[in-house]
Amino acid sequence: MSEPKSPVTSRRRFLANTTHVAGASALAGIALPHVHAAGTDTIQIALVGCGGRGTGAAVNALSVTNGPVKLVAMADVIPAKLNSSYDKLKTQFAGLVDVPPERRFLGYDAFRQAMDSMKAGDVVILGTPPAFRWVQFTHAIDKGLHCFMEKPVTVDGPTTRRMLALGEQATKKNLKVGVGLMVRHCRARQELHKRIQAGEIGDIIAMRGYRMGQGGGTCGPRPDGVSELQHQIQHFHAFLWASGGVFSDYYIHQIDECSWMKNSWPVEAHAMGGRHYRGNSVDQNLDSYHVEYVYADGSRLYFDGRNMKGCRDEFASYAHGSKGSAVISTLSHAPGMTRIYKGQNIPRVLSRKDLPLAADPNLVWSFPQPEKSPYQWEWDDLTDAIRQDKPYNEVKRGAEASLVASMGRMAAHTGQIITFDQMLNCPHEFAPNVDKLTLDGPPPILAGPDGKYAIPEPGIKTDREY
Repeated sequence: MSEPKSPVTSRRRFLANTTHVAGASALAGIALPHVHAAGTDTIQIALVGCGGRGTGAAVNALSVTNGPVKLVAMADVIPAKLNSSYDKLKTQFAGLVDVPPERRFLGYDAFRQAMDSMKAGDVVILGTPPAFRWVQFTHAIDKGLHCFMEKPVTVDGPTTRRMLALGEQATKKNLKVGVGLMVRHCRARQELHKRIQAGEIGDIIAMRGYRMGQGGGTCGPRPDGVSELQHQIQHFHAFLWASGGVFSDYYIHQIDECSWMKNSWPVEAHAMGGRHYRGNSVDQNLDSYHVEYVYADGSRLYFDGRNMKGCRDEFASYAHGSKGSAVISTLSHAPGMTRIYKGQNIPRVLSRKDLPLAADPNLVWSFPQPEKSPYQWEWDDLTDAIRQDKPYNEVKRGAEASLVASMGRMAAHTGQIITFDQMLNCPHEFAPNVDKLTLDGPPPILAGPDGKYAIPEPGIKTDREY
């Protein structure tokens, strides 16, 4: 499948000046044999990060039908999450879950213990908050493990440069790496992309993306008996260092899928946002965001994000061309229900009550229903690549999508126009010592005397987000 043209492609390669990446570099020339699970046909899996998305990824991994799989190790910092995830997976996939107590690891270094229990050629799922992605991916490369990592894979410029370098190391070791931008694996979107590239809607002039819901990314004051760092990790969507906030973690999908249809990444972003009423939440997010992304040819992507109770919801994306228009996402990630129309009038679908769609004389094409979930397709494609030893590394694309999300977020948080290059080379690293954190030590950001954390101040702080 085609990928957006990258502003990074023709530039110098970025190498992170860290001992972790240097350690990966030392092994870069070692090609792994095409083995998994000690040479058997079974792909063995470790789950690092047992929250909702990590557990969901494990469900999809254990649901593949192109060969045997088995979950053999789990890791998390929160006992309740690990136990809940284990119970769910064991109940649903009794014969495919072999994780005795000695392979259920807890603590900040649990990810290392889980990976150290695996063999080269096995697979690790990284479902932890994005801030830890480069640290854990470094260890996966050192151990020779194939990897599936959730998005976003970076939250700022320095970690993006580091992840790009790590992606190159993984390629040199013939490791297969999937990134959780699952819409790229959706067969409906792939067919739409093919039709758009064939000119069925003409030249793309503008795109629209929406992710508006009833709430997200809030966090109350820290309760007694919970360390500052543990509290922030438990509520990682509330803290920019941990997740890039709701902007990066929620909105990356619409931004990525629109840029894919355009076959390029935007070169700059201009944005605004507001923090209106968050109650007693001490999070760092804004309530609403609007971003105008500009591509090299001058076309635009207009993205709107909002998390406010009582407001109108929308979860969709659209492309408008010189000859017609297209629906990229209809109601959510799945099903896509991709469609092409004559002209620019696209029927609005705000809930499943609006389905099925009435006959429309302007409808040119629609993907047949029902659709298989893209969450499952991405695992089918990854395990097929492992079994067939196909080239498969989504790190570069995932890092660049993460950077473009950060570009829009920083534009809103600073009140400035932010370019792709500015974001890539921005020196502000949100958690420079994330690889040295301990659960009882200080977190990357501390609360003020009032118990609240620094929030963006557009126009006041113009070169950093907080």
